[in-house]
Amino acid sequence: MKIAIIGAGAAGCFAAANIARRSGVEVALFEKTGKVMQKVKVSGGGRCNVTHECFDIPTLVDRYPRGRQLLRKSLYRFGPQQTIDWFAARGVRLKTEDDGRMFPTTNDSQTIIDAIWQEMQQQQVLVYYHKSVKRITIRPGEAQRFLIEFADTSVYAADKVLIAAGGFPKAEQYEWLTATGHHIESPVPSLFTFNIPKHPITELMGVSVPDAAVKVAGAKTTQQGPLLITHWGMSGPAVLRTSAIAARELATCSYEFRAVVNWLGATTDDELREQLQQLRMEHGKQFVAQKNPFGLPRRLWEYMMPRCGITDQTRWGDIPAAARNKLTEHLLRDVYNVSGKTTFKEEFVTCGGIKLTEVDAQTMESRVHKDLYFAGEIMDVDGITGGYNFQHAWSSGYTAAMAMQQ
Repeated sequence: MKIAIIGAGAAGCFAAANIARRSGVEVALFEKTGKVMQKVKVSGGGRCNVTHECFDIPTLVDRYPRGRQLLRKSLYRFGPQQTIDWFAARGVRLKTEDDGRMFPTTNDSQTIIDAIWQEMQQQQVLVYYHKSVKRITIRPGEAQRFLIEFADTSVYAADKVLIAAGGFPKAEQYEWLTATGHHIESPVPSLFTFNIPKHPITELMGVSVPDAAVKVAGAKTTQQGPLLITHWGMSGPAVLRTSAIAARELATCSYEFRAVVNWLGATTDDELREQLQQLRMEHGKQFVAQKNPFGLPRRLWEYMMPRCGITDQTRWGDIPAAARNKLTEHLLRDVYNVSGKTTFKEEFVTCGGIKLTEVDAQTMESRVHKDLYFAGEIMDVDGITGGYNFQHAWSSGYTAAMAMQQ
């Protein structure tokens, strides 16, 4: 039996590593570039955010804006705990950071790549580079009924095929799949930063707030976490999660929208009003500009003062009501006009891909063609930032690998 895996990213390689070597079975992995697991290499600043320490599956599933029905099956079978155990069995320990993200203790993504690669070698997986798929022909009734044609004119006949080619930014890049009778949800970027052209806040580039809350104006959901000010706008987990949740809506409005930032995280109006009153009573003689009671970066606090009508000589006890109201608005509901997005090619994530109604969640097998499987981002599944997209890669890759060995 011949098994072909298309795509040597996280999902494809993990699936290959989990197909046990057996007599008479050949596993061939085809990669269109000259390297394997490139996204694994660059993710997390080169450290690889392997998964997230969220072991409650219903809670974990909610971290995925799209694909929850499928994930309810695959994550129960192979979730974060199984991921930890799999790598531990191969000598790779993971550590948990304060926000729940998990990285190898080496802080080096190569550790993860090596563990998977060594397992692939152990299973004698054949790896072919610079193999861009041009067409998959399905030949009913023949023993090796999948004929894969590559751009270099070579071909490979297989009994079973796993497609783990990642997400594509353009719908036409899926044509070799739609030609097999499958349908796709149109792709749009899922994880991206917010561009705020020529806004004064970009002069604070490099300033980071550890716990801010971000939402799109008019939306009900808010994402909380670190926020980073950049020379083009805003980034960081809170922004990236917001972009994932609202990916399709923001694509529809051509990435022209208003972002609302609560610089104090979950702090409410009532809580802030009480804090400000306490400051007036206990620190009335201190200058507002010099007394930052909220733990915000100094440069950000100083940036807010003139916007609120607060001068260097304004004291907490004398702060006018109008300035106090403006300070409340800027701290809890700071509005920015976003015009455009920035994505990073190496870590590009899309929502969209193979429609999940055409995939069996128990096996990752196509409902259109028997013995054709999918894993990873090629399906219409994507998570917020924090290790969730890799967890889907491991879960779906493992599920497909188990099913293909039946």
